[in-house]
Amino acid sequence: MPANGQFMAGFKVCIAEKPSVAKDIAQVIGATTRMEGYYEGNGYRVTWTFGHFCTLKEPHDYNPNWKSWQLAFLPIIPPSFGIKLIANKGVEKQFGVIERLVADCEEVINCGDAGQEGELIQRWVLLKAKCQVPVKRLWISSLTEAAIRDGFNKLKPASDYDNLYAAGSARAIGDWLLGINATRLFTTKYGADKSVLSIGRVQTPTLAMLVQRQKEIDTFKAQDYWELKTTFRETVFTASIARLEAADRAEKGLAYLKEHPFEIVAAETKEGRERNPRLYDLTSLQVDANKKYAFSAEDTLKYVQALYEKKFVTYPRVDTTYLSEDLFPQVSGILGSMKHYAALAAPLLEQPIAKSKAVFDDSKVTDHHAIIPTDVSPDVLPLDEKRIYDLVARRFLAVFYPECKVSNTSIAGRVGKVPFRVTGKQILEPGWRALYPKEKKASGENPEEQEIPVFEVGESGPHEPFIHKGRTKAPKAYTEATLLRAMETAGKQVVDEDVRELLKENGIGRPSTRANIIETLFKRKYIEKQKRKLVATQTGIRLIDTIQDELLKSPELTGVWERKLRLIEKGEYDAAQFKQELIAMIFQLTSTVKQHQVMTE
Repeated sequence: MPANGQFMAGFKVCIAEKPSVAKDIAQVIGATTRMEGYYEGNGYRVTWTFGHFCTLKEPHDYNPNWKSWQLAFLPIIPPSFGIKLIANKGVEKQFGVIERLVADCEEVINCGDAGQEGELIQRWVLLKAKCQVPVKRLWISSLTEAAIRDGFNKLKPASDYDNLYAAGSARAIGDWLLGINATRLFTTKYGADKSVLSIGRVQTPTLAMLVQRQKEIDTFKAQDYWELKTTFRETVFTASIARLEAADRAEKGLAYLKEHPFEIVAAETKEGRERNPRLYDLTSLQVDANKKYAFSAEDTLKYVQALYEKKFVTYPRVDTTYLSEDLFPQVSGILGSMKHYAALAAPLLEQPIAKSKAVFDDSKVTDHHAIIPTDVSPDVLPLDEKRIYDLVARRFLAVFYPECKVSNTSIAGRVGKVPFRVTGKQILEPGWRALYPKEKKASGENPEEQEIPVFEVGESGPHEPFIHKGRTKAPKAYTEATLLRAMETAGKQVVDEDVRELLKENGIGRPSTRANIIETLFKRKYIEKQKRKLVATQTGIRLIDTIQDELLKSPELTGVWERKLRLIEKGEYDAAQFKQELIAMIFQLTSTVKQHQVMTE
């Protein structure tokens, strides 16, 4: 602010998170004159950051002694936390532009990414720039011209997002406290050959899940087993008894089966429905992209972020699979704009769209809704972005299609006193499955979908019994898809989507950070990729074996911290209390490790 206390030019300063986003915003609001580091016009100056400009201060910024990695200086707990500008000439130059603009305006409009990380980036920049003017918040879910105009018509006070900032700040401070202290603690105590033992609030329990699975695989001992099967009317039935663990018992069973005819004792066919899939949140999109295209979580995030910035999809860093109810009137328009999917959208546009609670539910939406296409349809896209767009577009169509109708058949048979069973499924009306043409499946995959002839109870006749010899299989190694799901549910194996939704509160990491956590584990050489499998390295295994404290390794306990951060975001938990709990844990951890050192030396 000028010395006389008056604002000079009456400009409003908009700060976006990227130059490309700033350009889009500037064009919409009429700031069309390009200046050095910003756009100007129509009473606005639109500038930008490029991601994080500020970071929490490092230990030596508080105390020069803390630059040295020594047990005697641990734990490191600053009396209060400060921020500093990242040491980079480009950052320093652009921050200088922001600082001058903020000092010479009547109002700032925070146009950062509409999420926790975006809020933190902008707040730290404004704090560092010593912003003294009122601040408003642009909160939008897509970068289309209509969305930007609507957002500027509905600017909100920055104070509406104080809890979001509190949660982001608590997360950053928590990660700093645990990362700095635990990494130095374990490195100075156990690090051989000056190797750094990197510990993180989310990174370490994620690695622990991978190490545990790796140990289960490495110690697994395969065993042979035998099953009795028989073919009756060209249909293979399996004996409904426990697997046999000895070949001679199987041979005796086979001899017994040859002495008796096959008889049908029960036949049941029921019509059922397969519910529509849910819309995508970021994690489920990353899971499907990994399964179908072997994309890493980081690549999927990169591609969908690019689609968002090109205005083709809505904000991607979300953890809900629902839409807010006020979006319902826009659905027909979006469907009508999907020109490359016109034939698939046509049946939906022939009649009114149903407002299903499985799609539209305000209680399941906080800051953002699920990822969907916008009403801007792409013409040409790079192949990988096109694949991600196709996933999003088909899923959007799928939720409005009819349910899939199936016929589930279960046939029970008997040979002497040995029960047999076969089940099968037929699709009667594909419904939403029409959007996902079947790809060729590996031989023997999904035997439940074999077509089963009509059987009558009481019919019997000759059959062809045989022995199937199998071998038990080790637990499956994690892929990025299954690891993302495990992180989302704090290590619990969950298939049901409703249950998964409930567990998200206690998932470890956030949708926007999980990809980075996995990449960090790769960079630290704690894990490696073998085809699609994620494998813990000996370095990663040794690190987890070194950490005796279960709190650092437990996905469930880390999930509890994550839930508290979410509660801070909702204004239902105190950020200062969260910080004090972490500090208490770090003191206890430090004491335990130091004591262990005394005992072993």
